[in-house]
Amino acid sequence: MIAIAAGWAGPAVAASEPLAAYLAARVAAADGRAKAAADDFAVALGGWPDDPAVAVRAYREAMISGNETLALRAARVLEAEKVAPMDVVLLDLAVAAREGDAKRFDAAVARLDEGPLRILSPSLRGWAAWDRRQPVEPALAGAGKEPVARKLADETRLLIALSARQLDGKAARLLIEAMRPPADTRIAAASLIAGRGDEATARALLTDPLVRASRKTLGAKPSLGFGVSRLLLRVAGELVSEGPRPLVIALGRTALIADPHNDRARLVLAEALSKDEAWTAAIAALEDVDPRGAFAHRAAIVRIGLLAAADRQGEALMLAKGLATDKRATVDDWQVYADQLIAASRPADAAAWYEKVTEADPALPWAAWLQYGGALDQAGRKDEADAALARAVALGPDEPLALNYLGYARIERGQDVPASLALLERASKLAPEDASITDSLGWGYYKAGQVRRALPLVEQAAMAEPANSEINDHLGDIYWALGRHYEARYAWRAAALTADEGAKVELAVKIAR
Repeated sequence: MIAIAAGWAGPAVAASEPLAAYLAARVAAADGRAKAAADDFAVALGGWPDDPAVAVRAYREAMISGNETLALRAARVLEAEKVAPMDVVLLDLAVAAREGDAKRFDAAVARLDEGPLRILSPSLRGWAAWDRRQPVEPALAGAGKEPVARKLADETRLLIALSARQLDGKAARLLIEAMRPPADTRIAAASLIAGRGDEATARALLTDPLVRASRKTLGAKPSLGFGVSRLLLRVAGELVSEGPRPLVIALGRTALIADPHNDRARLVLAEALSKDEAWTAAIAALEDVDPRGAFAHRAAIVRIGLLAAADRQGEALMLAKGLATDKRATVDDWQVYADQLIAASRPADAAAWYEKVTEADPALPWAAWLQYGGALDQAGRKDEADAALARAVALGPDEPLALNYLGYARIERGQDVPASLALLERASKLAPEDASITDSLGWGYYKAGQVRRALPLVEQAAMAEPANSEINDHLGDIYWALGRHYEARYAWRAAALTADEGAKVELAVKIAR
C-alpha cells in the first residue's frame, strides 16, 4: 500500500509532488506512454523511497521504457523489502556482464541458483569461465540431468567453442545441422562465424526468415556481454508467444543491457510489448536498430505493423511506400505496402501492388490471390476480381475464406446462383463457427429468393457478432422482406451504430422509408 499518510504530517506541498507524480504515472502507463510513466514514477519513488508498491510499478515501467537507472533504483527497494520478482536479478547480471564486473556477476548467478531461473546458471558460469580463460566444461557440467538446463548448456558449449575458435565454419555448420537448435541459437552462431569474415557459411546456417534475405552483415565479436545477451534472448524467444509477459520483457530488456548491439533482442522485446498492446513502447524498442545491420529491414517491416496498430496509419503507409519503391525492394515489401493501401481504403492502388506480387511468383499460395481479388473487387473491377478469386479457390479448394469470398461476390452480382450457393454451402460446412461465413450463406439464400431459409442463419450470425454492421444490415433486410418491419428497423439501427459514414446514410434512408 502506498505510504501517503505519513506525508500529510508535513506541509501539503511536500506530499503533493510525489502523489501528483504517482497519479500522473498511472495515467501515462494506462495510456501506453511508458517513458512518461517511468519519469513520473521516478519522482514518486523519490518522494516515497521505501514504498514497495511504488517501486514495483516503477520497476516494470522502467523495464518497458528502458530506463536502466530507475530500474536499478526500484530493484534495490524491492530487494530491501524482500518482495523482488524473480527477474530483478537479471538486471544486475546484465549490467555486470556489460561492464565486466566479475564480483557482481558471480553474486548475481549465485542468487539465480536460489530461484526458478537457476536453469540459466550453468550456461552463465560457462560464459564466465571462457571470459576468464578458465576450463569451461566443469561449469557446463553443472546442468546435471535437468533437461532444459542441459539443452541450454549444450547450445552454450557450441557458442563458446566458436568464440574460442575451437571450431571452423564448416565443422560448426555440420554440428549445428545435427543439433538442430532453435532460430536464436542459429543466429548467434552465424553472427560469430560472420564476425570472423566467413559471411557465406554464416548465411548458409540461417533458415530463419528474419535475416535470410538480409542485405547487411550480421557479424559480431564474442564477449561475456554477447554470451549473456544471447542466452537471455534464447529464453525470451522461447517464451515470447505465450509466456508471462513481465518476464519476457525483462529477459528482452536485460539482453539489450548486456549487449546494446543485439538488434534481434529489440525485435523480440517489441513483440513482447505488442502482446500487451503497448504500441508506443514497442515502436520505441526498434528505434535504435542499426540501419546498416542485418535486422534493419525486418525491423522496418515490424515497425510498419506496429504503427498501423497504434492508429498511426499515415506513418505506416509512408514507411511502407519507401520500402516498396526502393530499388532493392522484395516481394515482401510490395505485399506490406499493398496491405497498408487496403487499410487506407485505397483498393485500386493496392490492386496494382498485389498484381506485382502475383506476377513475381506464380507459385504463390491461394491467400495471395484472395488478397489480389479482394482489392480488385473493392476497386469495382468485378470481372478481373472474379478471375483472381477463382484462382484462389483453385489453389485452395478447401479454404473457406476463398470459397466464401468468391461465392458471395458472385451471388451479389446474380451470377450463376446455384453454383455460387454451392461455394457458400461448402465454406459454411468447412467453417461452421465463422459468423461472417454463416451470414454469407444466409444472404445467398435471401438473394436466391429463399428468404425463410436465410433468416435463422443470419440471426445466428448476428447473435455471434452483435457489433457487425453488415450482418445487422442483412438481418434488417430479411426481416423487412418477411413483413417484420419493427424488427427490421431495430436491426438497421443496430447496424448504424458501427457502420461507416456512407453506410449510415443508406441505413438512415431504410429506417425512414
